[in-house]
Amino acid sequence: MDMTKFSNTAYLIFISVFTVLLMAKCQSPKPIETDLKIPDAFEQNKRLGGGANVGSILYRWDTWDEEREKKELDKQKALGLKGVRINTRPYLHAEEDPPYILSAKFFERLDWLIKESLDRGFTVIIDQHQYRVMGKDPMGLHDIFLETWRQIAEHYKDYPDNVYFGLLNEPNNNLTPYLWNHFLMDVYEILRESNPTRTLVIGPGNWNKIYELETLELPEEDRNIIVEIHFYNPHSFTHQGVAGRETGVVWPASPEEIKALEDEFKFAAEWGKKHNRPLFLGEFGVNKAADEESAARWLRSAREQMEKHNMSWSMWNLMGSNFGMYDEEKKEWITIRKNAVLLE
Repeated sequence: MDMTKFSNTAYLIFISVFTVLLMAKCQSPKPIETDLKIPDAFEQNKRLGGGANVGSILYRWDTWDEEREKKELDKQKALGLKGVRINTRPYLHAEEDPPYILSAKFFERLDWLIKESLDRGFTVIIDQHQYRVMGKDPMGLHDIFLETWRQIAEHYKDYPDNVYFGLLNEPNNNLTPYLWNHFLMDVYEILRESNPTRTLVIGPGNWNKIYELETLELPEEDRNIIVEIHFYNPHSFTHQGVAGRETGVVWPASPEEIKALEDEFKFAAEWGKKHNRPLFLGEFGVNKAADEESAARWLRSAREQMEKHNMSWSMWNLMGSNFGMYDEEKKEWITIRKNAVLLE
């Protein structure tokens, strides 16, 4: 036998098989079965309307005040808000070793808050808020990211369709936009295994910044996705006083400032139209260190753009003492901020 000819033949067979396998690996995820009733993402986005971030299970259980949280939800409902974005940090409540089993207490806590929210007619986003640790060590936390989501998805698979999954708040730093696109597809496939019709909320890398939309890669065939963006520009104004930042920064709403704000929202709107994706502004707000007149001008200007471009929204942190519009000491709304946010 001519061994050279045999070797060449074997090599060609190997290359052909490898190429087929590689192409299969690179295929988009299996399309959602067409016999399932898939919600319309634009209609789902309308259900969110305007709402609030609820940071009640960011930390451990010492912050669980049921009566206070019920009253806060009631206040938000009285304002006419429609959505709540529940910020969770599941890694704090998972076992240290694989398969990273989440505690029963975590689900008891989250179940309670979702029930209270649904009972009041809110649409709910379960937001994975472990963004800081994920930004520091994404590869080391890749497995716990997937496995905690696997458990959450299985636990809530039979919940109504006004409960959405927010994959990860503000991917950043070492979790680069490029790497985030791979991470989001990994968790996407897990979520679709148990929740083929669940509405997902996914934002771009680099802190969910609007201009990072152009780096975001989503499964094209899945149209049951709401795209999340965050807006805090200029950061020197909205975050003044945070972590020792300079204070006394004003926002007079000059023509240049208004144009910069409008251009950013216009970019988002055009991206949404081009890709046929609804947009959700998951976070915006101004720290309490800013003067109230400037804060109100900025909040109203941002909200007008959301209305203009049909974006749903969730204020950070609406009932909180830093970026919100409620005075905890006086137990009353900060009127100038509330009127700006509600466009009254």
